Amino acid sequence: MTPFRASNRKDKRDAAVLPFKLKKTVALVGMMGSGKSAIGQALARRLDVPFLDSDAEIVAAANMSIAEIFARDGESFFRRKETQVIQRLLKGTPGILSTGGGAYLKERNREAIAARGVAVWLRADIDLLWNRVRHKTTRPLLMTDNPRRTLEELYAARVPEYAKAEIAVDADPGFSIEEMTDRVVEALLSRPDILEVQP
Repeated sequence: MTPFRASNRKDKRDAAVLPFKLKKTVALVGMMGSGKSAIGQALARRLDVPFLDSDAEIVAAANMSIAEIFARDGESFFRRKETQVIQRLLKGTPGILSTGGGAYLKERNREAIAARGVAVWLRADIDLLWNRVRHKTTRPLLMTDNPRRTLEELYAARVPEYAKAEIAVDADPGFSIEEMTDRVVEALLSRPDILEVQP
């Protein structure tokens, strides 16, 4: 039995009525396709805190898609804007922050997240990631002759950096978004400096 579920609850929705207190912003990090946006939104609803998405903020500010920003201004420009946005979002009320797949690779971003929040790595294997992104046309880094191999190369390069996150939660291809959210909440509740259930 998970520590945040009431023993007499009728269904999973009952878990949402528990009064959680989030003390730090939770920055979800990991590969494209790991579920940062979907799980982040569900987690924010569960904890009754704001949901923030660094990619969405950049897109809104530029009035362009990420693929268009990459094409027009290049990845270096995008990464600079990404750092500025992450630092700004971390200064607000504690919430759930979904970061882009490359954000946590930058030391400056890792330091900013550690200073004001906590990084949670949504750890998924390459087969699960590929199944989720293979039909997407919004991933500029995968616009190559062999996107599967490109994904594998990105995975190999990035995993050592993601492993620096304070908390890792394993994705399961058989889990629903709700079940993955349960798993993240369990991990957060193991850290009372991050999340508590209020009496």
